[in-house]
Amino acid sequence: MYQKFTTSLLGAATALSLLAGAAAAETWRAWNIHNDGHPNTAAMDKFSELVAAKTDGEITVDVFHGGVLGSQPDALEQVRIGAIEVGNFNLGPIGPMVKEANLVSLPFIFKSVPHMFRVLDGEAGDIMASAMADAGVMPLAWVDAGARSFYSQKPINTPADVAGLKIRVMNNDLYTAMISAMGGNPSPMAFSEVQQALKTGVVDGAENNFPSFKSVGHYEVTSHYSLSEHLIIPECICVNTARFNALSPELQGELRAAAEEAALFQRELWAVQSEQARKDVEAAGIQVNEIADKVPFQEAMAAVYDEYLTANPDMRTLVEIAQSTE
Repeated sequence: MYQKFTTSLLGAATALSLLAGAAAAETWRAWNIHNDGHPNTAAMDKFSELVAAKTDGEITVDVFHGGVLGSQPDALEQVRIGAIEVGNFNLGPIGPMVKEANLVSLPFIFKSVPHMFRVLDGEAGDIMASAMADAGVMPLAWVDAGARSFYSQKPINTPADVAGLKIRVMNNDLYTAMISAMGGNPSPMAFSEVQQALKTGVVDGAENNFPSFKSVGHYEVTSHYSLSEHLIIPECICVNTARFNALSPELQGELRAAAEEAALFQRELWAVQSEQARKDVEAAGIQVNEIADKVPFQEAMAAVYDEYLTANPDMRTLVEIAQSTE
């Protein structure tokens, strides 16, 4: 009788323990705008796998690709308020929410992709990350998004070639100012609308990197890709700040480690796929033109910098830190 009673108690305790463990486990949702075949899609799936493994199932991440949870501005707001826990975001549209993030949106602020990562891994990156976290969107790792260049129905070799063209840009005042400074007509619109806009002539061109240019089919409705490389904007694996801060230090460390490992995986994939994407679009008939002299483009941006720093004098130090980073 006593043995049976003890066994029953042990069984009940075990069941309660299992229930408590199940209750403690969390399932998070993650947003990603990219489709299958994109380096970021593979990296976000990798992040999900790593989180489950490193936390022993205490946290699982369900990744929703292709922007099915909404546009980037919508998803940013959802992550900020905690309705979605994780997002793979381009930093461009974060600028209107967090002014420090606008650093990466200044045309020609970075000399190269490696220089961009050196800036982000230093003091300037720490300032940006802290400001983003204060706004509710905490970056766990930075990922590569290459250099953005113009594509349209004609080659662009000088700022004068942009004059009069309707160019789609992401929703950020710096991008509209950049196009306006060259005499173009900036046309902010959702990424999902660009293909049809290019096809119907609502816009004359857009700007992006090779993998995105290929993966969403923009090469099918344009003819020229001009290597202006005017913007080198990273993306982030970001998490809702409050949800992250509510975790134990151990789980926080595992999430950061998972994000950093996934980011390194993404950077390797990006390098390979970016080169392959260029080859693929050229094989499909896209004419890629190198821009022999980018100085006129850089000089045209002087007014953009002056206007921006006059309106945001507290950003001057951050810009100087980035520019002085070797």
